[in-house]
Amino acid sequence: MRILLIGSGGREHALAWKISSGTSCEALFFAPGNPGTAALGTNLNIKADDFEQMANACLEHKIGMVVVGPEVPLVNGIRDYFQQRPELNQILMVGPGKSGARLEGSKDFSKSFMQRHNIPTAAARTFHAGELDQALAYLETCSVPIVLKADGLAAGKGVIITSSRDEAKSVMTDMLAGGKFGQAGSTVLVEQFLSGIELSVFVLTDGKNYVLLPEAKDYKRIGDADTGPNTGGMGAVSPVPFATASFMEKIKNNIIEPTIRGLHEEGIDYRGFIFFGLIKVQEEPFVIEYNARMGDPETQVVMARLNADLTELLIATAKGTLGSETAAASSDFAVTISMVSEGYPGDYLKGKEISWNAPADRLVFHAGTAQRSEKLVTDGGRVLSATGTGPDLEAAIRQAYETASAISWDGVYFRSDIGQDLL
Repeated sequence: MRILLIGSGGREHALAWKISSGTSCEALFFAPGNPGTAALGTNLNIKADDFEQMANACLEHKIGMVVVGPEVPLVNGIRDYFQQRPELNQILMVGPGKSGARLEGSKDFSKSFMQRHNIPTAAARTFHAGELDQALAYLETCSVPIVLKADGLAAGKGVIITSSRDEAKSVMTDMLAGGKFGQAGSTVLVEQFLSGIELSVFVLTDGKNYVLLPEAKDYKRIGDADTGPNTGGMGAVSPVPFATASFMEKIKNNIIEPTIRGLHEEGIDYRGFIFFGLIKVQEEPFVIEYNARMGDPETQVVMARLNADLTELLIATAKGTLGSETAAASSDFAVTISMVSEGYPGDYLKGKEISWNAPADRLVFHAGTAQRSEKLVTDGGRVLSATGTGPDLEAAIRQAYETASAISWDGVYFRSDIGQDLL
């Protein structure tokens, strides 16, 4: 199978690493990829949302399957584009169509979907542009903290937890009247705040059947002890000790299976990953959000523990034959640490030369790097993910930090406490 993997981050490098470790992949291409993926296949200079160039590349390189990493091509309808072109519609694709991608692309749709199918989630109310007065009046009735969510994609910045009604009103005004987040913020959900501990659960589904992948816990805030602003993710751990067998059974029965059944009932042919962003409130799981793809940096630890042939799982997902497949997971722990540029998640400089002294057998996934002549340099906010594995959590943490400490550049930063709360 000749495979095209769309995307350029740590998630895509981790997926590529796992795909290339199997026996079913004949050749691997990336659009656009990064210096890490270049060691596993061929990077193509094609943006992830350039469907026409993507189509041309698929025909030129005789691609048999496309795997979509990031959310933007899914929400913009890459599956629909390929299905509408006769010369492309036989190419297998892992990733939902535009209709299914609304699980991530529209917070309003996903919340309504959960309510329609009795999937446990926080209570919420939606307000649209032109309804600012009603929204402000409603905020007066809400208890704090108050969660505000931009309906559309906002590069991970569209969920804001406000600590007072005045702050909530200010943010709501910025969104509905001030154009904050653009079109993505023209519809806003006001959501009940749930207090608990979060985890991420992932499945591959062919629209009828599903395979459960290893769960993970990620760390969103920039600072130790979960302080400072939210980021795209500063690290992750798998397995999650509090995700016991009985708790996971609740997740399957109350959340995963009703979600897949609901998609089928609504006529949505969903073939791809579903990421369930969950929170454990006392002993009950609630859905915070859906994503229509894998998470980053959770993918790094999920792939490190997956013992199955990922390519075979992806082929079965795309063909609709997932019923007989399973996804075995290692009993080892995996920990990944996001190494970021100084200033992230705010402004940061690019082009800092990376000094690399980590042993060659260590797992390091590229996220925001670039090759400049003979030099590897920083090219993003999250630059690398140093990933460690071990028979217990302490060993995995130790290996991850040993690897991170052996790589440096001017202004490198990473949290020092990833996984410590689970020990």
